[in-house]
Amino acid sequence: MNYTIHQLRIFLKIAQTQSVTKASHELHLTQPAVSIQLKNFQNLFDMPLTEVVGRKIFITDFGKEVAVAAENILNEIHAIDYRLKSRKGELAGRLKISVVSTGKYVMPYFLAEFLNINNAIDLKLDVTNKQGVIDSLVMNEVDFSLVSVLPENIQIEKIELLQNKLYVVSNTLKKFKNKVHDQSIFETLQLIYREQGSGTRQTMEKFILKHNLPVHKKMELTSNEAVKQAVIAGLGCSIMPVIGIKNELQNGELQIIPVQGFPIKSVWNLIWLKGKKHSPVAQAFLNYLKIEKSNIIRDKFDWFEQY
Repeated sequence: MNYTIHQLRIFLKIAQTQSVTKASHELHLTQPAVSIQLKNFQNLFDMPLTEVVGRKIFITDFGKEVAVAAENILNEIHAIDYRLKSRKGELAGRLKISVVSTGKYVMPYFLAEFLNINNAIDLKLDVTNKQGVIDSLVMNEVDFSLVSVLPENIQIEKIELLQNKLYVVSNTLKKFKNKVHDQSIFETLQLIYREQGSGTRQTMEKFILKHNLPVHKKMELTSNEAVKQAVIAGLGCSIMPVIGIKNELQNGELQIIPVQGFPIKSVWNLIWLKGKKHSPVAQAFLNYLKIEKSNIIRDKFDWFEQY
């Protein structure tokens, strides 16, 4: 059976994304090229790998078995490459990290120089919701996870990376008095929430409950970006991490409303399962962070201190 590594990689990505379009985007290939390779790969088998219902592609049971085999084959190929590079004295392997959605404004800055120094390392960075991050950690699918709210009932170890600050935020069409408002201001604000299970929402609701704030929930959205755009558009206000709105604050699209008791402060932690035996790559990254963390915060997050 004359399938190619390229075909295995394409089919696995289609199986993972459930979409030819998404697979082509993630593989940086054209959609027709991916479709042709899928057809050629399918022709090697007497049983269907996929089924199209309406405009959606589904992976058959046999296709799922082939996808698992493809992943195993590709992992072995990666392992051969890593062993070769290791014999040449390079630090080689795969570093797998899952981060909550707002963490995408944090994690890349702690990774950039490490990956520049060790360019034989492959990075898999999964940006997802809090539950997805915790699931990947519990299933031992990642080396590390980045969270702003520590999970309960899971034994972990951690390293603190950066403080997280949440402020009351609105667009700039309405002018607020230049003073620190008391918490009764929430009687006049329509708040936009993150989805249930979000770390930002969990921190926000804990603060609201503790201080018995008179909040009015306007709507609920599923990402920090969606909340940000809704606030800019004037659909309401929100309580947001300042780390994700730097550009919007600086270009005047958003403003912080000074309110008594804010910012709400937490910490971005890089966590891993307690007792986990790190790969050489993961251990090297951990050692790098312990040495360089302060320098990275000073060089990349100096703007953060003004808020």
